[in-house]
Amino acid sequence: MTKNRLIRTGGRVLALSATALGMVAAMALPASADSNPTRQQLMADCSSGKGKCTFNEPVLGDAYLGEFRQVSDSLYNCSTSPATQTMGWSDTVGSSDTAGVSVTVGGKIAEIIDLSVTASYSHTWSSSHAEESSLNMTVQPGEVGWISRAQVMQKVSGTWQTHYDSPQWGHYYWYVPDTITGPAPNGTGGKSNAVVVKTRKMTQAEKASCSAGQRSGRALVVKR
Repeated sequence: MTKNRLIRTGGRVLALSATALGMVAAMALPASADSNPTRQQLMADCSSGKGKCTFNEPVLGDAYLGEFRQVSDSLYNCSTSPATQTMGWSDTVGSSDTAGVSVTVGGKIAEIIDLSVTASYSHTWSSSHAEESSLNMTVQPGEVGWISRAQVMQKVSGTWQTHYDSPQWGHYYWYVPDTITGPAPNGTGGKSNAVVVKTRKMTQAEKASCSAGQRSGRALVVKR
């Protein structure tokens, strides 16, 4: 959303609210184009509590499986026979808003969204999901193996309403549409988290490094 669009939206909704409540125009001060707030400023006030914020009319989108990401160290097989090893993995998936800003776990923004979703859908919303386990993997000679994981994700769209005790940038109220993307519980919408073993051929440089030092004729783990 551009700055101008945000201001027009705030002014229009403010006027409607004032009419509905029987308030007068003196409730808000004139706003100049140079004193308009940015989206970041409004969200910062929501986060700090300077603005009394609500996330109105949340709408949950369909669940989908997110991108696969490497969640383990890599196993390089420099030997001449298959290498089998138990590899531990861990993964933490967070949430982000329309602008790509992380929604902090335990922060004010996450709390407000959770309250709104819970009230509308009778279940909690989480800004982060962490999981860890281990998996056996077999890597062929001259290959690299690792564990990847994909998390079930879901979007929630709504409108931030920021209310100030005294006019800020000429208005008591400001409104910001937003969409938050975050992890959903496993099984949401029939979608399931996935953990898989992936392998690839070594590059020429990696093959060359296999003959050097302690790598020669061995399978070794390289930290991610």
